[in-house]
Amino acid sequence: MATTQATANQTTSAPAPGMDLALLAKLTGGLGDKKTVEKISSEFAQLYSEFLPDVFHSETGIRIGVSYVSCTSGLMNDLVSDLGDGFALSDGSLRNWSPNFVLGCGNTFVIALMELMLGAAPETILQPIERPLSDIEIDLAVMVFEKIASVLRSGVNAPGGFEASLDRPYNAEDRAAPDEFDRPEFGVAIRMAFELGKVTSEFALVIPQRAFLKTKVAAPKAKAQVSKGQQEFTDRINDQVRRSHVTLEARIRLQKLTLGVISKLSKGDVIAFQDLNDVRVQVSANGKDMYSCEFGRSGERYTVRVKDNISTDDEILQHLIG
Repeated sequence: MATTQATANQTTSAPAPGMDLALLAKLTGGLGDKKTVEKISSEFAQLYSEFLPDVFHSETGIRIGVSYVSCTSGLMNDLVSDLGDGFALSDGSLRNWSPNFVLGCGNTFVIALMELMLGAAPETILQPIERPLSDIEIDLAVMVFEKIASVLRSGVNAPGGFEASLDRPYNAEDRAAPDEFDRPEFGVAIRMAFELGKVTSEFALVIPQRAFLKTKVAAPKAKAQVSKGQQEFTDRINDQVRRSHVTLEARIRLQKLTLGVISKLSKGDVIAFQDLNDVRVQVSANGKDMYSCEFGRSGERYTVRVKDNISTDDEILQHLIG
């Protein structure tokens, strides 16, 4: 979880016994009325509708649509939970604005974006089935959240020009349970729609109202401020994918035995390899055979030496990402 030390004006004493939590929040600037919340939410919606598509297109060459869906007021933990398991989440902070907020992105958007980045034609990408993101898709989600956070930083104009600090994304189902000793905090969830070709999804900002109510949303002075270039983005995606860890498995064929012999095997019995000379090994990941190898040894460790590729580079990447 992203954490920063809260300043004195960002904390309030715990409610006295019997005091209504919402009333205390209203009295201390932590909960606004419906009209105010909707007004500021609409300003955030306009900011993202105008600038997030430009950020995506300038840095990736990919055109997306963004539109406003809704805003909801409530306790922060409840608002995050209400997003559901179909979201990836990232906990963040922005110095001189808010020590904590949560960004959410629909998993289907990340899945479709990954297909597109790997060369699929936009018109061939259909609405993905909702599922948790794989580790490699989480790597791509890092980039998506960075784009969402860059628009946020530009729009709220926090003093000092600091960048937002984001924790690594994770699937919503993996979110840790809130600490029972944490003081409940009211927030607002702003939900926006994503359109990527035929695919529709959502992203969300869950912001503490203590920071939200003080925010004066302003359009960035120049769109170029949030652009780093399409080639850099593509290079970073490729690098993230290639640095992702994948568990490999090696399969060696053993000599054939009858069921009668197999049923009587006990501790200490030995089964020989099927191959007599160079022992062949099939190396796979996620059930996909990738390399044909030979069994060997280097020092104190057993090894396999790659002899041939069973799958092409593209086939391997497509399989591991899915």
